[in-house]
Amino acid sequence: MISGPASVPPREPGSSVVVGIDAAWTEHNPSGVALVAARDGNWRLLAAASSYSSYLGIDPSDTRSLGGPADVPSLVRRTQELAGGGPDIIAIDMPLASVPITSRRAADNAVSAAFGAAGCGTHSPSPTRPGAVAANLMSSLVRQGWPLATSSITTPATIEVYPHPALLALTGAARRLPYKAAKTRAYWPSGDRAERRRMLGRTWATIVEALDREIDGVAASFPLPDAEVPLRRLKAFEDTLDAVVCAWVGLRALAGRASPYGAESAAIWIPSGDGPRRSTARGRGQLGERAA
Repeated sequence: MISGPASVPPREPGSSVVVGIDAAWTEHNPSGVALVAARDGNWRLLAAASSYSSYLGIDPSDTRSLGGPADVPSLVRRTQELAGGGPDIIAIDMPLASVPITSRRAADNAVSAAFGAAGCGTHSPSPTRPGAVAANLMSSLVRQGWPLATSSITTPATIEVYPHPALLALTGAARRLPYKAAKTRAYWPSGDRAERRRMLGRTWATIVEALDREIDGVAASFPLPDAEVPLRRLKAFEDTLDAVVCAWVGLRALAGRASPYGAESAAIWIPSGDGPRRSTARGRGQLGERAA
């Protein structure tokens, strides 16, 4: 687990806590988790992990980041331990709804209509994927006191988020960022392996620096992985980074700076942008270069 650089004092009145989850659509794949908290509006990263088990402190040296279903009560208890209180918002990158999901939802169509031209259309959920994984997660969240918010937010709440359009708002990019480790050949077909990983590192550095401007401690906690590590290590880094993006959308929604796309039964929250924020990412533009 990646932990923020600062110690965590007891939670005080007026503080805020958000958990971001990059949830896998199948139980055997890992889900990234990130915890951010604010006091007086100053957000900082308290913890980030590439799996539920790592976030909970189980098998901390296991770099495989094994998958498994979410244990919501344990996740909430762990958040309380780290932040001094339970989360105001749990922001999850996974199709969620208050009714069974059988096909594309109004939320999927609304986001695709708004952001499809920028390459940020949504995947189509089905009864089997994420299916029971999403239904069980949402049911457990509701039982624990985090209902799904689809039009307005009264905390505590769960919201569905989608990192691709969120990253447009975060970085000022005009099109979907090429940051998925498994798709580098599709992004840069003419480059060799080293060039593709160098380009991936540039994109990750841009995202990390943009997040660090919003959340203290992100850059210090996210040195880029070495260029020669196995793909699974790159994927673990990506899942963890996605979880921080989810948490950023959550804190934006908490501040009233995100809008729901969808209907009463399901909505995807997308943050508003602040204009171009692109970074040259000098100093951390390649995999294998460590953050200072």
